[in-house]
Amino acid sequence: MELSSYEFLKQQDLPAGALYMVATPIGNLGDITLRALHVLNAVDGIACEDTRHSAALLQQFGIHKRCVALHEHNELEGAQSVIQRLANGERWAYISDAGTPGVSDPGARLVNEVQKSGFRIIPIPGASAVSAAISASGAVMLPSEGRYQFLGFWPNKAKDRGALLQDIRSSTKTSIFFESPHHIQETLLALHEQLEDERSVLIGRELTKKFEQIATLKAGEIPAWLETTPSLKGEFVVLVAGRQAGQDEAPDQAKLLLWANALSPFLGSKEIAAVLAQTLGLSKKEAYQVALDAKTALGG
Repeated sequence: MELSSYEFLKQQDLPAGALYMVATPIGNLGDITLRALHVLNAVDGIACEDTRHSAALLQQFGIHKRCVALHEHNELEGAQSVIQRLANGERWAYISDAGTPGVSDPGARLVNEVQKSGFRIIPIPGASAVSAAISASGAVMLPSEGRYQFLGFWPNKAKDRGALLQDIRSSTKTSIFFESPHHIQETLLALHEQLEDERSVLIGRELTKKFEQIATLKAGEIPAWLETTPSLKGEFVVLVAGRQAGQDEAPDQAKLLLWANALSPFLGSKEIAAVLAQTLGLSKKEAYQVALDAKTALGG
């Protein structure tokens, strides 16, 4: 059936002078959405992270539009060009090489500049390696009851890696990050060394593609998995289950108030709650109540 025959697409509001942030497939072209195709066919031009890469995608679906390169090295300059075209009443889209723009991809600076200039941003959702991995994670997400922290790409500097490992080890949230095939073995072995053997880990490789692989294992099993896995090629997304605090680890109310009282002269209630939630594993609601109790006790 032709795309133009879908009545609900014809009812889509496509305001002029707006920037459409369009998610594209992360591997399987079948994951393009009908709405994305409709928008890409309707806009006056498309800004691309890499015009050569995007040309293949657009050609596959018979989309012929003016394309300009807008990547991390020219994002601010390119944004001004897009803004000028929006000011002329045109509709423009932005697509990254894969997935949702702005998620460990260029796009945030572009959106910021367009918003500051008073023009509308319209997100067109679609494929995401993060949500795809979460949907297949099972036990890895259970301890955190759906809460997670997305950490982007694993850092190159040793100091940054050490800090991130400490954050992952101590956090009660599931931690999610991307890694390249060149460093995945080193990174997984670092997790093996830093985490308890029973901590659950999901390793997703080449999600949505022909050689997709999803493995759920314990941190203690990582070396054996590395020895037996047939390939470490492709892009990786890794999920690490959050730390499960035992009952004996939960601080009593008196100790919580001591923490909050010490922070009260320097931070507001929301900031104190954020510190308590992150460091002691409290829920946001519990942490905020402790912060309020401390402020009340001090007459703040």
